[in-house]
Order: sequence, then C-alpha cells, then structure tokens
Amino acid sequence: MNELAIKLNETLGSAAEFLSPAGKRMYFPYGGILGQGAEAKTCGINATIGMAFEEDGSPLVMDCFKKSLTLDKKAFLYAGSFGLPKLRELWREMEFKKNPSLKGKTFSNPVVTNALTHGIRICAELFAGADDTLVTPDLFWDNYELVCQEAVGCQVAHFNTFKKGAFDTEAMKKALLAEGEKKLLILNFPNNPTGYTATLEDAKKIVATVKAVAAKGKRIVVVCDDAYFGLVYEKGVHGESLFAEFSDLHKNVLAVKLDGTTKEDYVWGLRVGFISFAFKGATAEQLKALEAKAAGNVRSGISNVSSIGQHMAIAAFADPMYAAQKKEKYVVLKKRYQEIRKILKKHPEYAEFFEVMPFNSGYFMCVKPLGVDAEAVRKHLIAKYSTGTIMLSGLIRLAFSTIPTAKLATLFQNVADAVRDLRA
Repeated sequence: MNELAIKLNETLGSAAEFLSPAGKRMYFPYGGILGQGAEAKTCGINATIGMAFEEDGSPLVMDCFKKSLTLDKKAFLYAGSFGLPKLRELWREMEFKKNPSLKGKTFSNPVVTNALTHGIRICAELFAGADDTLVTPDLFWDNYELVCQEAVGCQVAHFNTFKKGAFDTEAMKKALLAEGEKKLLILNFPNNPTGYTATLEDAKKIVATVKAVAAKGKRIVVVCDDAYFGLVYEKGVHGESLFAEFSDLHKNVLAVKLDGTTKEDYVWGLRVGFISFAFKGATAEQLKALEAKAAGNVRSGISNVSSIGQHMAIAAFADPMYAAQKKEKYVVLKKRYQEIRKILKKHPEYAEFFEVMPFNSGYFMCVKPLGVDAEAVRKHLIAKYSTGTIMLSGLIRLAFSTIPTAKLATLFQNVADAVRDLRA
C-alpha cells in the first residue's frame, strides 16, 4: 500500500473501517506531478504543468473556441482534482443556506464531481467492497445497480419502499440488520422514480432506525442522493437533506452527501456535482483525508471535472438574478404537479386502471398498472397513443418535468386507455 494511503488511513483512525479495500488503497498524489506543481505555483518561472500560455501569461486559446464563451480565459485551464476552490467554497456556503440544520455541524468541503453518477461511483469505489452490501428501496434509480453491483462488484439488497402510503422503515431496518458488518444505504429524496420525499414523520423514523441499527454494532455509510434537492411541493415534507441529521448521528455512521447543479439548477449537460463527508466526532484533518481520497479517485478516473462547467456555475451563482430565475423554474414544475393532483381528483375512475404511488416532489411520479404487465403498457402507449414513458420495477414512470401542463390530462387518459385496451 502506498505510504500516502497509509498516512490517510492513520489520520482517519477507526473511521478508516468504513472504507472498502480499494478505498483504503486510495490517496491523492500530493508528492507527484500535481503536488510538485502546487509547490511551484508562486514561482516566477513555472515549468511544471501540462498547459500552454500566451506570451502575456494568459491561456493559449484558439478564437474558434473562445468566441462561443464569454467567461474569463481561465475557464480553459485545468480545474484540479478537488475542483475549483472558489466553487467549493460557494457551494459549501449555499449548503448552509439551503439546510439551516447544518448550522453547528462539522462536514468536509465538497469535492467537485462529474455530476451525481460520478459521485455514486466514487462512493462505491471508496466504501463498497465485494463483501459489502448496498441497501436501497426497491423503487430506485437503476444506475445504482449498474455502478455498485456490475461495475464495482458489491452486493445489492432491496427493501420494500412504501407501506400504507409511508416509507417502510421496518423493511429498511430488516435489510440493514441482515448478515454483514457494514452496509451502504442510499436514500434518494426526492426519489427517482417515484417523486417521493420523506414526510417530517417519515424522516424522523428513518433517522431513528439508522441510529438504532448503528447502536447494535452495524457500520453504516449513509449516502444521501440529493440530485433533486429543493423540488418539494407539499407542506409537511422534509425540506432539507437528511445529511444534516446523519452527519453526527452515531460513531458507526458515516454520511455522504451527493448533490449538484444538474437538477437543482436545470443544467443537465453541465455535469457539475459535489461529494461531501461527515461523521460523529470528525476532526478537520480526518475530513481532509476523506477529501483527499475522493480527489484521488477523481484523479485516477477522469483527472478533473470540466473547468468550463465550474466557471459557468461560479458566474451563475454570482448573478443577482440567480435566485429569482431559479424560483421561476421551480414554479413551472410545481404548477404541473398541482395540475396532476387536480386531474387525479377529477377522475376517480382512473383508480380502476392504475394505482398512484406516493409522490410530492421532484420531476416524476409513478403509477402501477392494475391487472396488466407494466412493460406491455409502456409498449402499447408508444404504439397506439404516441406516448413515451419509462417502466421501472413494475411501475410506469411519468416525467411531468418534460410535459407541458396542457398535455397532462391527455397523458393520464392515455395511460388509463392503454390499460383498458390490454385488459380487453
């Protein structure tokens, strides 16, 4: 094992036991090319890094690229494996504003990722070994399995998502208490595919359940997938990230927060995300050690995240209209959500054809076709009604984020009609 990895593990102390074998081997090469370059950063003559500059010291950039970008030419430079320092600082400040419960909590500076999928991959590689188990609700984003099970090789266990319209914490507890010393638990609120966020009551039960399991000696890495953070449309729903509660919950719990601009700021192609860490009693040095392991993972996989995307995010956050424009987009989605509620209330007969799964937030909602196969419904909707949907876990996922309000009534009528057709 590399000496730098050994030192990081020593700094983490008992917290190193949360790591997978690969996670324990990971380190950031401070003494390599990047570390040597950092030492020479203030030198009058710096011949350390593989970039090119003009005679005046500015980045050597072709006009055919530059003309389509109004940002400073620094946007063409490497961003570094940790991400741009200014962006990391800004995002951390924004986390406190969006999650007041984080006040007084200790957590790492965010490391920039190539959006959320990359963050999940980092988590899987740092914390999930072949003998570890990823625990998810049975209504989950299918990329979890592709990353954690197929690519990384850890085991995956699912538990029942809903019971009587609420989050099934008993099923989650059973899955966490199953054989195995360590579990990775992914909680995705608002959930993809269901568009469900834990209510205030559910959130309390979820946190209490994780704490109770940890108290029995199970080591748990709780991954908060906050991709759709902020898109909550009902009162009585937990509006903050559960990361705040998990950050200092128990010595056997390590919390990871995955978030980013993708869904929150409606910039899906920008690919700028963040990963943050916390655990009870963590010191600044220990959190920096986790940052270093995450950055080492970035370095070993993609070197660093697009500098242009990061500079664009910095510029957007500084724009005086940022908050107002974000609210405008939120209102668009909330109006569609409210229209769906009106449609379902107006058409109680739809209950004969499909069951509506709990939803209160996000981009999606799901229905469960009654008496017919969901995949058959999906195909029939395309063939006869020119209506595209997604089939996941026996449900039909409807992305109202993409459907104009005026077409929502037709969407639900088409689903009901498709089920009726197939029954016939």
